[in-house]
Amino acid sequence: MTVLSVNLNKIAVLRNSRGEQEPDIGDASDCVIAAGAGGITVHPRPDQRHVRPGDVRELSARIGRRVEFNIEGNAFAPARGDYPGLIALVREVLPEQVTLVPDGDSQITSDHGFDLASDAAALRPVIAELRALGARVSLFVDAGATDMSRAADLGADRVEIYTGPFAKAYAAGSAAEALARCVETAEAARAAGLGVNAGHDLSQANLGCLIDAIPFLAEVSIGHALIGEALYDGLAPTVRNYLRVLQPRTGN
Repeated sequence: MTVLSVNLNKIAVLRNSRGEQEPDIGDASDCVIAAGAGGITVHPRPDQRHVRPGDVRELSARIGRRVEFNIEGNAFAPARGDYPGLIALVREVLPEQVTLVPDGDSQITSDHGFDLASDAAALRPVIAELRALGARVSLFVDAGATDMSRAADLGADRVEIYTGPFAKAYAAGSAAEALARCVETAEAARAAGLGVNAGHDLSQANLGCLIDAIPFLAEVSIGHALIGEALYDGLAPTVRNYLRVLQPRTGN
C-alpha cells in the first residue's frame, strides 16, 4: 500500500500567526501517527514562514523511528539567521528521506521540478552527501519528464512527481492529459529502477484517480488539502479517510 506522509507545514503556519506555541506541531505529529499515517513531512525554508529548524529537531526526537521522517528543501539555499541550511539540519536529525526541491523565497509554494540536465552537476555531490548520511534521496520532478535514467545516474533513490497541474486539471474536469503525464514519468522512473513518490495539491477528491493510474506509488506527501479538510472533520478522521483512499484497488 502507498505510504501516506502528512506534511505539517500548515500546522506551523497557524501557530506562527499568533507567535505562540499553539497548535503544537509535536502533538499534531502524534495525532496523525496514531491515526495510521506512515510518515511525517516538513519543508523548512530559510524565510521560516512555517516549519522552523527547532520544529525539525523537536519532531525528529518526538517521532523517533515510529514512522518515516521526510525533510523537503532546497540544498542550495544558504544558511540565514537561525536556519543552518538543509544539509546541516539533515546532519543533525538524520531523517529517513530527504526530498530535494528547487524552491526559493519568491515562491509561495513549490511549483516546478528540477531540470535534471542543467542541474546535474550541482545535484550529484549533494545527493552523494545526503546518502552518506543514511538518507534516501528523492528528487522533485515535473510530470511529463521522461529522462529518469539521469536521476538514477545522479544517485537518487526516488523521484517525487509534482502533481499540482494534475490537481488543477482534475478540479476543472479535464484531468486525462495531465494524468497521462504523471503516468509517463512514473513508468520512466520505474524502468530506471527508481521508486516513485507524488505530492502537491493532492486531496481526497483526486487521490484515488492518481492511485488507480499509478498503483505502484511508494508514497504520497499531503499537507495543504489534508489540513484544510481536517478543519471540518478533525485531524485523525481525515488521516483515516486518506488511508481508505489508498487501500489497494481490485485489479491493480
